[in-house]
Amino acid sequence: MGNKEMADELNRYFGSLFTREDTNNLPDVIVAKGTRVKDELKEIYIRQETVLDRLLSLKADKFLGPDGLHPRVLKEVALEIVDALVIIFQCSIDSGTVPADWRVANVVPLFKKGGREKTGNYRPVSLTSVVGKMLESIIKEEIMTHLDSSRRISLSQHGFMKGKSCLTNLLEFFEDVTMKMDKGEPVDIVDLDFQKAFDKVPYRRLVGKIRAHGIGGRVLTWIENWLADRKQRVVINGSLSEWQAVTSGVPQGLVLGPQLFTIYINDLDERIKSNISKFADDTKLGGSVKCQEDVMRMQGDLRRLGEWAKVWQINVDKCEVIHLGGKNRKAGYYLNGVKLGKGEVQRDLGVHVHQSMKASMQVKQAVKKDNGMLAFITRGIEYRSKEVLLQLYRTLVRPHPAYFVQFWSPNLRKDILAIEGVQRRFTRLIPGMVGLSYVERLERLGLYTLEFRRMRGDLIETYKIIKGLDTLEAGSMFLLMGESRTRGHSLRIRGRPFRTEMWKNFFTQRVVDMWNALPQKAVEAKSLDAFKRELDRALIDSGVKGYGERAGTGY
Repeated sequence: MGNKEMADELNRYFGSLFTREDTNNLPDVIVAKGTRVKDELKEIYIRQETVLDRLLSLKADKFLGPDGLHPRVLKEVALEIVDALVIIFQCSIDSGTVPADWRVANVVPLFKKGGREKTGNYRPVSLTSVVGKMLESIIKEEIMTHLDSSRRISLSQHGFMKGKSCLTNLLEFFEDVTMKMDKGEPVDIVDLDFQKAFDKVPYRRLVGKIRAHGIGGRVLTWIENWLADRKQRVVINGSLSEWQAVTSGVPQGLVLGPQLFTIYINDLDERIKSNISKFADDTKLGGSVKCQEDVMRMQGDLRRLGEWAKVWQINVDKCEVIHLGGKNRKAGYYLNGVKLGKGEVQRDLGVHVHQSMKASMQVKQAVKKDNGMLAFITRGIEYRSKEVLLQLYRTLVRPHPAYFVQFWSPNLRKDILAIEGVQRRFTRLIPGMVGLSYVERLERLGLYTLEFRRMRGDLIETYKIIKGLDTLEAGSMFLLMGESRTRGHSLRIRGRPFRTEMWKNFFTQRVVDMWNALPQKAVEAKSLDAFKRELDRALIDSGVKGYGERAGTGY
């Protein structure tokens, strides 16, 4: 099949995902509990310095939209065009009209996983006008400021929110899970998969939710026009499909789309009694199941989630339950009349969570990827200077064992050595390293053991939570001890009693002694960069060099 035929086939498939909205039965909108009513966001005023900042921040390698305007050109003539763009942007908002060129997209199919011959294994990423996305970014910033000040977005949402991330999602959710399991309580977790959710959001329902979140006036009119009469075509190696009307969904790859989806899925939590956590559409539900009443509570939540999905026309696809704890009843659950599958492992935001809560599965996957990358470097790179190999290692290899490692950090010695073994093998590839021990190789290359990097990363994440840089309730994650007259700093944290190694080695427990040992100057640092400098100074002063002594010596 040629490029043109593939583009047409994927274009047909992406078009089949669109939702035909039931406009005869539009539901009422419920805003999340605990929100505060503030003045509506009705107007946005464009400032010259804002537009100039956007122009100067453009990346020269950014993909072009269908209009062909190159970001490098826009950046180089920023001072000459900024005043004109201010006028265009303000007129667009005041009139509630979005230029047609900003509502068309070249779609690049992004392969996810599985067989490359299946259209369902590709995700559409929309490339639109760079200028249009600049205005989107300004509007998005205003919307997020409004939502944050009015506390409209549920605390369970970690996607596209300031101070939240996949890592905060995992730490917060599994803090509750591991604490319950340490008490001997069995826990069930249901992983919900909303099928192609971004592509299926129906517009009338979305606009109703946007309005209910305090966004109205010209801003809402602009968003409605931005959503209307969109078109897209698929591009593969320069070959183009025909244009196709976009009748639903918030386009992936755009600036404003993810924030609108966050608004759309916000009330998913309503009437849910179990612990629920979201990252955009990735949703999980969990709770103790000590008795039949707990099982019925979980089943009731699944019924309510199914009802929500039906009302808001979002399809629930594959869902799976994982049973944790030795005394688990391993109950069967149903969603929309379909019994959920069961598994020993769930892939949660890219991390493999085993029902034993041990990190061995994630370690195995990380080591497998790293060994594959090392094999690629060995076979495919002819010029193996130290500088080239180090850059490839930092870019292609080291990110895998660091992927949200504050959540799954290994504590079993075999897992620690397995991960460290990848770096050991890499350092032996460097010219001039023959005959040197691992410690000596690290010193020569300016590298640290991966175990040291995990320890340092733990302390950095602790600082971010306590200082509010990561938007988690510090009081729920850490018990602050207060100032001591005898020793220690004023931000010491108290460890909780533990019965199991699992809870002892979870992030909020394992950092206690390390954090409390830091000097006052480090924990009182005014910025993250300042904390990192003070942390490194404190580690050097304490004799922790970061190589050799904890990972063993030799080859």
